[in-house]
Order: sequence, then structure tokens, then C-alpha cells
Amino acid sequence: MTKNAEKVAVVTGASRGVGKGIAIALGASGATVYVTGRSAEGGKDHPLGGTVQTTADAVASAGGKGIAVACDHSNDDQVRQLFERVADEQQRLDILVNNATAVPRELAKPGPFWEKSLDLLRILDVGQRSHYVASYYAAPLMIRSGGGLIVFTSSYGGRIYMHGPAYGAGKAGVDKMAMDMAIDLREHDVAVNSLWLGFVRTERNEPLFQHPDAMKGPYGKFLANHETPDFIGRVIEALHRDAKRMDRSGRVLIVAELAEELGIQEVDGRQPKSNRETLGAPPEPSPVVVR
Repeated sequence: MTKNAEKVAVVTGASRGVGKGIAIALGASGATVYVTGRSAEGGKDHPLGGTVQTTADAVASAGGKGIAVACDHSNDDQVRQLFERVADEQQRLDILVNNATAVPRELAKPGPFWEKSLDLLRILDVGQRSHYVASYYAAPLMIRSGGGLIVFTSSYGGRIYMHGPAYGAGKAGVDKMAMDMAIDLREHDVAVNSLWLGFVRTERNEPLFQHPDAMKGPYGKFLANHETPDFIGRVIEALHRDAKRMDRSGRVLIVAELAEELGIQEVDGRQPKSNRETLGAPPEPSPVVVR
């Protein structure tokens, strides 16, 4: 990746998992990366471990500058303070990755929504709503910076039944926000995209890969076609650099398809394939604008 020490990024929800991999990949391009999350003390805050500081250190080891910021994205004031700090310290923002999302304990539990608790609605608070708030505070700084890229991490669950209506509404909501924010920001050269991730090999999902019969089960083909968090981060970095960035703005894009277009592969040379044929196509924005 091309080194660019002036590039500044914010990656939310980056103590572990997808956000951590994205932050490290952006760091490898030479970026200054603000890493946010609630896990701030020695991995004790979460059973899967990881903290904003360990991710920030990994960003530095990759070649960038990592800045850890403990931030609860359900707290609008903390989010405002985050972007005020970025403005004060960097005077610019080039990339915002909206990734912080609540994962309710019952999310993947079988059964209809009314047999689960209302705790599932947290995904609409830390997820759909928190992405809006972060973009709200980031947009003026990105405009002053002369352009940039806002990304939402989303999934095929925005169109198909996946984990129930709370999850589906959250993902469909961020997909639509990307379409609409892109219209407001187009004249300012700020692109906005929602990215559909494939099955990602994270700390949370690792036990599935370790199961002796994993590849024989119904999800075996998705495990074999998995994406890594680093791969997703390198796709986002390439999207930011892409000369066609504004042409793509406002669209919901499948990470695997975008990776092929931009020439990004997994570090082992594998090219993850799109799940479009199995799980469906993303929605396309309407050309109609009502103001």
C-alpha cells in the first residue's frame, strides 16, 4: 500500500474483530488511526479480550500511528468529544469507518423475535443510530479536509432474513443512510458506502473454524470462503484511493466483488468470492431526490 503519513482515519469498535483488522490495515498504509471502543483495561472488559490500546499498538507496529480513545458509542457526548479531539490534533479527517455495533447475547438464538428479549434492540442504538451520530460529527471535519470516505460495515442481513428483524432493520438502515448521506455530501467530495461483508474470521467466530466437522456442516462453504478483517481493511484503504471513489458513492457494495475490482487478495493469495448468487444482491439507490 502507498504510504501516506497525512491520512487520518477513525475506526469505531476496533478493540477486536473486524474493526481491529481494519485499523491495522489502514495503519499499514501509513495512516494515523484513532481506534475507539469501550474495552480499555487489559482485556478485562470483554470475554474475547482486546482493548483500544492493544489495537493502537498494533497499528503502530504495522507502520502507522495508532491513537486509542475509550468511547462508548451509545453516549453522544463522548462521540462529539472524539471528533473534537481529532479536529484539534489533526485538523483533518479522511476516512471514517462506522463499525461499532452491539452484539446482543441472544442475537443468533433460534426462534421468533417475540420469544427473545427487547435487548436485541441495542443493535439499533449502537449500530444504526451510533453510525448516524458519528457521521454527523465527522462530516463537517471531512468537508474542511477537502473530501474523504465514510464507510458502514454491513451485511447481506440488510436484504435477507438473518438473525431476525432487529438485526435486519439495523443493517437495512445503515445501507439506506449510506445512500442518503452520499447525496448530501457529494458536492463536498465525500464518498459514502455501505459494505456487505462475507463471513469474517474473527475472535468471536474462531471456534467455528476449530470444530472438527465445521466444513461438513451447512455453513462449511461460507467458512471456506471466509474473509479476514485485514482483507476488509485493505479493501477500504484501496477504495479511499480509488479514482472512481465518487462514482461508487451512495452504493451498497459487496466487499468480495469490490476486492476483485481493486485487485485486493487475502495475504495467502486467496480471492474470496461474492455470496451474491446464494444470498442475493444489494439494493440500488433511487435516482429520485425529494428535498
